[in-house]
Amino acid sequence: MSSDSDNSFVVGIGEALWDILPDGKKVGGAPANFAYHVSQFGIKSCVASAVGNDELGIELLNKFHERNLNTLIPSVDYPTGTVMVQVDECGIPTYDISRNVAWDNIPFTDALENLARHTRAVCFGSLAQRNAVSRHSIYRFLESMPQHRGTYKIFDINLRQDFHTQEILIESMNRCNILKINDEELIQVNNLLGYPDRGQQDSCVALLQKFNLDILILTCGVNGSYVFIPDSVSFIDTPKVQVADTVGAGDSFTAAFVSGLLKGMSVADAHLLAVEVSAFVCSQAGAMPILSDRFTQRVK
Repeated sequence: MSSDSDNSFVVGIGEALWDILPDGKKVGGAPANFAYHVSQFGIKSCVASAVGNDELGIELLNKFHERNLNTLIPSVDYPTGTVMVQVDECGIPTYDISRNVAWDNIPFTDALENLARHTRAVCFGSLAQRNAVSRHSIYRFLESMPQHRGTYKIFDINLRQDFHTQEILIESMNRCNILKINDEELIQVNNLLGYPDRGQQDSCVALLQKFNLDILILTCGVNGSYVFIPDSVSFIDTPKVQVADTVGAGDSFTAAFVSGLLKGMSVADAHLLAVEVSAFVCSQAGAMPILSDRFTQRVK
């Protein structure tokens, strides 16, 4: 894809893959989920990743194009990624993620650097950093972005299996200005970094200060969510819905929140939108349902 000086993108960078669910395969990967939901708010978005020179790669690109997603996804000499997903009776997924696949080997090309220079918000996670090639491409992307205020670098931590290290987490938190983490991940991060257990809110404030973050988002499933900024905290209860599955709900939360900020919403209003959007996504099958106008029309 191409970009010019008049374009400003919101980018999801990292894994692009197939979720292999009990009822068949579905397009997966947090970056694509994030970019798709951002696009539903009328904001120009793009997925940056890599696929293999194989049928699964061709099919994945076709699925992205069917959803009118902008992509910067070269084909590389590794297989397209797959994840075996099991969903329990409460709709909670567990993942078995294939290794040494295309999205582990995202090349840093001139096109990717050009996209970075025209990016006003990017979302990245820990999973796509398990391999040095993609990790270095993500870091170079972050370094190539405009550095002015109002540019968002969101680290949606997304801890999966054992695909993270203390070094990766610290480096990523130093490079982001918005951190999104859930309650279980918060415990893991505190343990991994050797931080004392000071309770959820105190732990979040400590991370906010230590890494000089603008915003820290803590999601706690059915127990609500918090958004911390240096001088205040917002808490909202999680709406009660009939859960179909929770796949992609966190990505839709991040997308709605960032979209709200980019359109001039207050942190509190963006938080409310994110909570309501993610609850709706939980009530739908799959990670990429179409959002109703009652959500998208609030972001103008």
